[in-house]
Amino acid sequence: MTLEPAKTGTDIAGYIDHTLLKAEATHGEILRVCDEAITWGFRAVCVNGRWVSLAAERLFGTKVKVAAVVGFPLGADTTRVKVAGARDAIDAGADEIDMVADLAAIIEGDAKYLLHQLRSVLKECRSMRPAVLLKVIIESAALTREQKVFACQIAQQAGVDFIKTSTGMHPAGGATVEDVRLIKETAMPCRVKASGGIKTAQQALAMLEAGADRIGTSAGVQIMEELQATRK
Repeated sequence: MTLEPAKTGTDIAGYIDHTLLKAEATHGEILRVCDEAITWGFRAVCVNGRWVSLAAERLFGTKVKVAAVVGFPLGADTTRVKVAGARDAIDAGADEIDMVADLAAIIEGDAKYLLHQLRSVLKECRSMRPAVLLKVIIESAALTREQKVFACQIAQQAGVDFIKTSTGMHPAGGATVEDVRLIKETAMPCRVKASGGIKTAQQALAMLEAGADRIGTSAGVQIMEELQATRK
């Protein structure tokens, strides 16, 4: 697969979720990330629940969406807590929810638990008008191939919008081209968000070429500057 020319230029900005999820993020840093997203034309800003209302206020009237993480970064909250977290983030202004799946359920092959959880959070997202997107983080680097396929199949059955590779916080690592390809092949029509460890334009382009529909990164500005420099 070869990327069309548009995806090798500034249009890449439209695939980027500009991300700031560190625990020590401050009010001023959140505003900076929002302003960068507006300047570069990123698809969304991805923040912790604490900052959703601030980001929504700053981005109001722009094309940039607000994505909020739920069950982050461990995914070990109960289903009821995740549903409440999604509802709280949506009430605060989130357009998209990035929820960490229950990794124990994936590893143990507990289809009933995982499917119920995904459907419960998705129901909350779908009850909104307009509907809120749900991206499910499976922490792919920490899973075997069989576990990844299982997670994709359950997410596909639930009908979620995106499967996201990684939180970017797990010691096992982040997104890989191989995992993006596997998710794309296994979970259609779910879209794929590659996230975790994507720091360069070359990495971003490789993920898009492998089939990613979104790129989650805290290095969005550096990636865009790198792409600009190559065109000079």
